[in-house]
Amino acid sequence: MVEAPQRKRCVVAFATRERQYRWSVELPAGASVAQAIEAARTLAAAAGEDARVPWDAAHVGIFGEPCSRADLPREGDRIELYRALLQDPKEGRRERVRQARAVDRRLKRSV
Repeated sequence: MVEAPQRKRCVVAFATRERQYRWSVELPAGASVAQAIEAARTLAAAAGEDARVPWDAAHVGIFGEPCSRADLPREGDRIELYRALLQDPKEGRRERVRQARAVDRRLKRSV
């Protein structure tokens, strides 16, 4: 009979525009995403890296898939903390198109 592992290893990741942060954590087999984040927070604080990380406010996911902090990650999972978007991507695209059309109209008038 094969026994279930008593511990699991995961990576907690967060990225800013300037830098990526990654903390490898070892957890009890039944640990949640929230517990993994708390373990990473402890490692980050010890390294002086915790100031820019929105530990409590960030949305989270596992390998790019949104999840709850109560979910249970598996061995080897990458738990990601997501930054808030500064602008809705669709609205940003619409604004860029509006600006491009305005420039295009001005160019046509000047010709």
